[in-house]
Amino acid sequence: QVQLVESGGGSVQAGGSLRISCAASGFTYSRYCMGWFRQAPGKEREGVATIDSYGRGSYADSVKGRFTISKDNTLYLEMNSLKPEDTAMYYCAAAYFCLAGAILSSSEYSYWGQGTQVTVSS
Repeated sequence: QVQLVESGGGSVQAGGSLRISCAASGFTYSRYCMGWFRQAPGKEREGVATIDSYGRGSYADSVKGRFTISKDNTLYLEMNSLKPEDTAMYYCAAAYFCLAGAILSSSEYSYWGQGTQVTVSS
């Protein structure tokens, strides 16, 4: 049974840092494109970052230079210089392939976690 379980969310002040994690099980994790998405209230889900099987990351313009995606046996998202507009529920997801230099639509991702809330106060 495929499972993606996020953790590490919380509340932080603007300018602060947070690292969220995603533990994967039930599938050959290393072969998949792994991604982080977020969804704020009243907004559509948006791609934040993805990492392919070779460890190459792609980022949304809004987070470039501030967020870093990485993985070992766990998927991580290191978030620095956080802004109030980063407030959202963050989801990890797995897709069968990555698109080099870009983030696939959420509809291409087959497996999803339940999310972890990140709140940034001004």
